Amino acid sequence: MASSGDEGRVVRDLRSAAESAGGDEALHEIESLCMRCGENGTTRLLLTTIPNFREVVLMAFECPHCNERNNEVQFAGQLQPKGCCYRLEVPQGQNEVLNRQVVKSDSATIKIPELDFEIPPEAQRGTLSTVEGIIMRAVEELQALQDERKKADPQKAEAIDQFLIKLRSLGSGEAAFTFVLDDPAGNSFIENPHAPSSDALLSVSFYERTSEQQAALGFLVDPPTGESGGPLQNASTVEANSGGLPKVPHGSVGAVAGRRAIAQGNPDEIAAALCRYTAPEEVDTLPSTCGACGAACVTRFFATKIPYFREVIVMAASCDLCGYRNSELKPGGEIPAKGKKITLHVQNVKDLSRDVIKSDSAAVKVPELELELSMGTLGGIVTTVEGLIVKICEALERVHGFQLGDSTNEWKKKKWDDFQQRLSKLLSLQEPWTLIIDDALAASFVAPATDLIEDDSQLLIEDYERSWEQNEELGLNDMDTSSADIAYNMTSTE
Repeated sequence: MASSGDEGRVVRDLRSAAESAGGDEALHEIESLCMRCGENGTTRLLLTTIPNFREVVLMAFECPHCNERNNEVQFAGQLQPKGCCYRLEVPQGQNEVLNRQVVKSDSATIKIPELDFEIPPEAQRGTLSTVEGIIMRAVEELQALQDERKKADPQKAEAIDQFLIKLRSLGSGEAAFTFVLDDPAGNSFIENPHAPSSDALLSVSFYERTSEQQAALGFLVDPPTGESGGPLQNASTVEANSGGLPKVPHGSVGAVAGRRAIAQGNPDEIAAALCRYTAPEEVDTLPSTCGACGAACVTRFFATKIPYFREVIVMAASCDLCGYRNSELKPGGEIPAKGKKITLHVQNVKDLSRDVIKSDSAAVKVPELELELSMGTLGGIVTTVEGLIVKICEALERVHGFQLGDSTNEWKKKKWDDFQQRLSKLLSLQEPWTLIIDDALAASFVAPATDLIEDDSQLLIEDYERSWEQNEELGLNDMDTSSADIAYNMTSTE
């Protein structure tokens, strides 16, 4: 994608960015209708990239007749594998929190639970603003039609006036509130000024999109029809008749099922990593449907056991029609009764080459870097210790692009530079460091350096009881298996 000027520039004012790129081939001007006066104005389109974040289209409209102006951001890149939900706690009187930058995509919804207030995706289009800016824009839009409301429905207009007083108090920092940014496309973002360290006021979670969200994003949900006019065989029919994998629409391929250790990857690399422990006894096949195009394909799978870990099922599917490939590593057996915490003391080069399986349910910590990743970040991957740290840092740089641009404060740049220097020292083993993987479902693994895991003094594995909150997040508190247990016991006694 073409870019205007230097690649390291962070775009903050859309109209200024478009004007400054007057000679760039990526700048396009089109005549557009002004929605205020009805005359024709000019819309400028600029294709650019927010450094280490996303490809975007910046749009700036200006009407020479009534001086109406507005800016808009639309994302030109692909959807993320999962949706994201940012939750920012804004304390009373802390204006620096209100000044945090927010990237809101076209599909994002903003909520303020304290006021039972919600800004739907169509109310505010894609924008680059701050927490305060988004709130004050909502105030202006609600205020715009108050004169007409007072004539048509004075009681409703009075209620909105009272609500606007409360909303303005939040925008000025007079009251504490919670700012929730929910984006099914995964392309929205709230700045973390403490990155790469965690922020006590900001939390982020990732989730699988529902079929309704898929449809809202423009993806096919209903099964397509075949050449004969009838619908293709749906996922449940395929699964019932042939044991195939369920079909999912575009955009939701990848890490769909819980406790996946691999979302997408190269089947050859994954097989090579696993077969160093044990070779597959026999590879079985089963008919299935492609998760991308819905065509019939074949899934190959085999069961194997990783020493000191558990039995796993390796599955790989490829589509001859569209070329889509997908690999998965599913833990076998029941959900463990306890979670697992793995602590590795990295001291030499061999430790960096240890194999690591990180599941979707695992959190990662590196105390020496003050680095902490919550459950779900990066999805599930099979890699090495060094590869895991590198992937984490690449993800941080991609997401926290605001701390790396030309207009960033010097102290923020210095913080990132210090982080990179400390990271280089750890990967070059100038000093020992610690890797902690905390998995509530015990589906992660770090390879031992000795034949007996008890002899590996650098590797510590601890089992612990999951808290009620962890079980609730994993959906275990609502899981009732009593009927299945009764049926199983009756079958066993017969």
